[in-house]
Amino acid sequence: MFKSTIFPRFGVPRVVISDGGSHFINKLFESLLKKNGVKHKVATPYHPQTSGQVEISNREIKSILEKTVGTTRKDWSIKLDNALWTYRTAYKTPLGTTPFNLVYGKACHLPVELEYKALWAVKLLNFDIKSAKEKKFLQLNELDEIRLDAF
Repeated sequence: MFKSTIFPRFGVPRVVISDGGSHFINKLFESLLKKNGVKHKVATPYHPQTSGQVEISNREIKSILEKTVGTTRKDWSIKLDNALWTYRTAYKTPLGTTPFNLVYGKACHLPVELEYKALWAVKLLNFDIKSAKEKKFLQLNELDEIRLDAF
């Protein structure tokens, strides 16, 4: 996974911090890291502070899943992609940005923004903000009319 997915997509990291799982502690993985000049640090077992940020992230993702899965919790795997998307695109105060922005260096455009021609698109196309505002009000009024007609 590192060689085929992580390295080509995100580049080679300087350090990999992992748990002591057998998939991280083996000759093949160690040689891959050594060949690419990556330091490997193994977290102390049963010491959650070592992986503090991971634990916080997992807690937040778990919280999102708890709010979206059914009472039987059998559908959590179906909801996982959406929970990860929610986590990655949510603003994090300690970071001052979203995880998506940190990884890709740009804002994430949500599907709703694409559907309703959001302000970022207006800025991108260098439209006059005043005329864009008027157009947006017209679109909102149209949406209100559509909503009222639906009921």
